[in-house]
Amino acid sequence: MFKGSITALITPFKDGKVDRDAFARLVDWQIKEGTSALVPCGTTGESPTLSHEEHKEVVAICIEAAKKRVPVIAGTGSNCTAEAIDFAKHAKKAGADAQLVVTPYYNKPTQEGLYQHYKALHDAVDLPIIIYNIPPRCVIDMSVETMARLAKLPRIVGVKDATGDLTRPLKTRLACGPDFSILSGDDGVALATLAQSGDGCISVTSNIAPRLCADMHKAWQKGDFAAARKINELLMPLHEALFVETSPAPVKWAASQLGLSTAEVRLPMVHATENAQKRVRAAMEHVGLLPAKKAAAAE
Repeated sequence: MFKGSITALITPFKDGKVDRDAFARLVDWQIKEGTSALVPCGTTGESPTLSHEEHKEVVAICIEAAKKRVPVIAGTGSNCTAEAIDFAKHAKKAGADAQLVVTPYYNKPTQEGLYQHYKALHDAVDLPIIIYNIPPRCVIDMSVETMARLAKLPRIVGVKDATGDLTRPLKTRLACGPDFSILSGDDGVALATLAQSGDGCISVTSNIAPRLCADMHKAWQKGDFAAARKINELLMPLHEALFVETSPAPVKWAASQLGLSTAEVRLPMVHATENAQKRVRAAMEHVGLLPAKKAAAAE
């Protein structure tokens, strides 16, 4: 079962190209900071703007840099089933431990279409699948009933839930059973998801605060709920700031302030605005990731 703080990795760019060295360093740092697993080529990794060759390269770099120290859950989703199968085959060959498969965006398939899409992936490649259900980006919402039907297939092992519905994790647990991994897709409700029978979070914030995110989950797992609540309260302003504009522009700017990568994003994404930068910096200072700027001396 996948659990704990799992990072949905940014893809560092430099002069418009994937920065292989920065990405490998990011992977190594994440593991040393306590991250439980890594997700390359998710939404935060700007997968929609990566070429197929770049997509496969990023997955391979992550697997190579991780060196089996933590699981790698490769993003393989597409709104084209054949394309998703191709990404899954590559991930399997490259040595990924599982795949994260977003619901097919734009096409708006029925519940039966969703079932058949995931079943085709399941049957084509021997690689565990985590369903990524994110209605705000994909328009469609996989029902609990469809997920329970898919959970009967041996390689459908979990869900990244970004529905925003805090009753959903518990309903999913009751429908899909004790061994199904239920992972929050929203940092702001990660702790609430754990309280509602969840197992962890696929996180944006952990790109820049991996130790704190990992410590929160470890505290919960140990039963130290007071410590988990304290960390959650500390991180909340940062969770909110990283989505003040469309992700991943704010988190990439934050990463640039820590020397992890440039702030580059690809069109149609644009750099975080000055106002967004100010809010992210204030949140980073609040958490202790950046030193607080001294107030100007009174004249």
